[in-house]
Amino acid sequence: MKKLRVGIIGVGMAFEKLHYPAYQQLQDKYQIVALCDQDRQKAENWRNTLGLKPEDIYDDHRDIIKRTDIDVFDIMVPIELNFQVTEDVAKAGKPIICEKPLAPTRQEAEAARELPRRYNVPIMIAENYRYNEENNIIRDLIRTQDIGEVYYFIENRVVNFPDEMLKDDFAAREWRQHPEFPGGIFMDYCIHDIAGLRHIFGAIDSVHAFGRKQRDMEEDEFSPYSVIQANMQFKSGVLGQFSFFGEGMEMQRPLIGLRIFGTKGEVYLEERSCGTINIAYNDGTSRQIPYTPGRGYYNELANFYNAVMGQEPLYTTPEMEYGDAITIFAILDSIQRKSPVAVDRELAFAR
Repeated sequence: MKKLRVGIIGVGMAFEKLHYPAYQQLQDKYQIVALCDQDRQKAENWRNTLGLKPEDIYDDHRDIIKRTDIDVFDIMVPIELNFQVTEDVAKAGKPIICEKPLAPTRQEAEAARELPRRYNVPIMIAENYRYNEENNIIRDLIRTQDIGEVYYFIENRVVNFPDEMLKDDFAAREWRQHPEFPGGIFMDYCIHDIAGLRHIFGAIDSVHAFGRKQRDMEEDEFSPYSVIQANMQFKSGVLGQFSFFGEGMEMQRPLIGLRIFGTKGEVYLEERSCGTINIAYNDGTSRQIPYTPGRGYYNELANFYNAVMGQEPLYTTPEMEYGDAITIFAILDSIQRKSPVAVDRELAFAR
């Protein structure tokens, strides 16, 4: 089996905790051959672990992309740099994996979705919620009308970001605490949830959202709103309510989670890590479907490899991720305008 030689751009926490473990499981398909990070020491710290030479370490992505022995680049940089770095790598003509979202602004998102066609390179946005087992199972349940015709859903996402900032975790990063992109952690965190919902239900017709501003926070803090409430209308006719609370906790059990209501029953997912999808039918019966949490990182890299080998299509392209991003922008626009905002005007109803 041919191995794809990988150049990593950005060796922060996303690489350490998300991508690297998946690469370890796919050693028959990938080999990491070079690292790049603006903080050169961070890349140097990985050199012995990966068996690399000093000349395989870079601190400028414009240098690493000059190498001719790299088959694919995996980009994991702060959100505000996503488009800039991805475009530079696309110009080099190599296949690309890029962390979500594809760009920090609407204008750059529009340009980013054109990159595969402009430079004739395959690009996958590493949106793991589109590859997670639970979302694929739920999507199939909805498609087969297991709970009948779906009318509406409720999803609630709660994150105690101020507390997480004090831990050695994703929230402890300066660029997340003082974001240089619209929406702050709402964009950073909730684009996952939006991707998951669009993966299950398809394109969104419009949103009507409300936001509660943070208290005693400067304008450049982690999010302009402590709470965002968005009502959604999908092109399929499904209605939904998505809520995000960025500086609190949900103490009750079971959690609100994701609840989908149909004419024959309900699908309930308490949280992504719970490992069980619950289905309750109107006739009083129920069943549980087990799944393996966090499988999206492995699945997305496996899909990318197969796509490069010509064995299957890429499932999450910049075109697909563009729809997720404009949904976030539409929610933020709706809060400011205090009115509904159209979303997928130009996108067909496709899952």
